Amino acid sequence: MQGKDRQLQIRVTAAQKNAIQRAAARAQMDMSRWVLQQLLPARRETFHGLVKALARDGSAVPYTLAGLNDFLTALSRDDFVAATSEPAPNALDPYLANYVAAMIETAAHRHAVPPPSWTSSVPPLAIPAFGSPLAGLRLHLLIAAPPAFRRRNIFIDSSIGDRV
Repeated sequence: MQGKDRQLQIRVTAAQKNAIQRAAARAQMDMSRWVLQQLLPARRETFHGLVKALARDGSAVPYTLAGLNDFLTALSRDDFVAATSEPAPNALDPYLANYVAAMIETAAHRHAVPPPSWTSSVPPLAIPAFGSPLAGLRLHLLIAAPPAFRRRNIFIDSSIGDRV
């Protein structure tokens, strides 16, 4: 992280300053750090938090994947690189590890940047996983799955930025 070498001054009312001081104290931070966190949230921490949530709560996986999708879709190119540059926590089962890696690779393609190197260390699934148990949909899913998901043996009909 680059050292701080600039100062920013803003004018606030006494009430606003008191509110900021109270909020910073509740978060156990100094005012500068609290204001910066509000304005420039830690993208990497958010990414890692979402991945940890996938490992923690199996019943919420679809919602957490949707949250990760929303998070990755909203990132600028630079924020995407910063958020995903370090490996996600290793607590995921092979399916979810591949799903997250495929989401990251797809988002990297959309941002025209190379995917983070850690995604290549996630081995593809040995057995194909389909987004639907209906046998009649398998041919469609084989064709419709985004390339990063197909490479990882996951066959779905939507990916990063899409909503079903």
